[in-house]
Amino acid sequence: MKKKLRILLVWILVSLVLQIGGHSLLNIQVQRVMGLTPLEIEPPITLQLKATIPGSELTNIQVSYAKDYLAYMEKGTLKIFNLKKEKIVFEKTSPSTADKKLGVLTYQWLPDRNILLYFYAKKNPNEVTTVKVYPPLTIASNPSIVRKTEDPTQEEIVTPKVPAEPRYEKRYGSPQLTELFSLELPNSDEDSAPEDRSNSFDPPSGSEEISAAGRLEKFVVATATNLMYLTVANGSTQQLLKIDVMKKVSSLNKPRELINNMATSDRFSTLYIDSKVGTIQQVVAIQYVEALKNDKRLVISNNTNDRIIGVRKGRVYIEEVVDNQLVKIKTTADLELMKDNPGLKTEWEGSIPFDENSCALIGAKGQVIVYDNQTAYIITDGHLTENKLQGDENYISADGAELVQLTKSGTSTLVELQTLIQ
Repeated sequence: MKKKLRILLVWILVSLVLQIGGHSLLNIQVQRVMGLTPLEIEPPITLQLKATIPGSELTNIQVSYAKDYLAYMEKGTLKIFNLKKEKIVFEKTSPSTADKKLGVLTYQWLPDRNILLYFYAKKNPNEVTTVKVYPPLTIASNPSIVRKTEDPTQEEIVTPKVPAEPRYEKRYGSPQLTELFSLELPNSDEDSAPEDRSNSFDPPSGSEEISAAGRLEKFVVATATNLMYLTVANGSTQQLLKIDVMKKVSSLNKPRELINNMATSDRFSTLYIDSKVGTIQQVVAIQYVEALKNDKRLVISNNTNDRIIGVRKGRVYIEEVVDNQLVKIKTTADLELMKDNPGLKTEWEGSIPFDENSCALIGAKGQVIVYDNQTAYIITDGHLTENKLQGDENYISADGAELVQLTKSGTSTLVELQTLIQ
């Protein structure tokens, strides 16, 4: 009897272990299907990889999440290069070689998948449409006389209204239309073609709203909620637009507001921006409040020298720059419901050269990386290290793990990936 009980207990324990493991695996798969990556999973790191790209005029270099694809522009064409197989696997050309406003406008790798989102502009085939317009009814020239039914001896003059001839009017829309595409890349060891999908806007006028504003500048994605934010400039004015999961476009900016940089929460849909209205410079959070059915603004910092760097694993990172020197790194908690003027904790103080050519990002392990084309400064747990960069052009992956060095060689470009941090 005791032996049977022991066997029964063993099988119960085995069953529980299998159930827990199965639920955990299912949870991860569901998160991946929904576009969510568990926060504890670290992004892939390539220890070292070298490849040769045909072409020497590469711009807007971006390495994919898995560090095996490189996106870049070359002479107005978006190209995706498989670093492992050393070949171009996707190209998107512009519909016009003369009109620089058409073609691929901007793009961004998702931070947790090998999917590239990009905006593509083309001419509006129905920029001018003709519609039939009916004017108000006109009064007839020959009035008629009718007798009143309640008193046949009484007469009244009736002037009937008749329809006027319709006229045709021209209606003018945006000269171009903008589409949002999602390009999903297969595993770099496979030979299957990428899947390029168009995502129409709802309503379709959202496309014209983006096109009419002008030049697309900043573009960020909140992967936890699949919300997209972009700034579009037209002359001296700028518009901040939000695109939700239904591809509906809405405007978030204040009048005369200029936005220099922005970042999204990696856990919520909160957008953090560097907002300047007139002489007032602030770091601002924009959150959707369900109770209000609207977006709410909250001031994170009133210091005119503070700028948003990014958000990583529940912390909002802010840099303070004075006279082209980065002098302080501060953080605050990234909460589901933010409050005005939260306390900022100083994580580091010192001096790092910082001008319009400098970039700053937050690595996957919470390190702050500041770099230009010659030097990378890495702040880890308050300690600063300095790395000299060797390529003709140098880039760092969005997760801070990978250094991408480009060196021109005739009509080709040598690319080398190496680990920036362990």
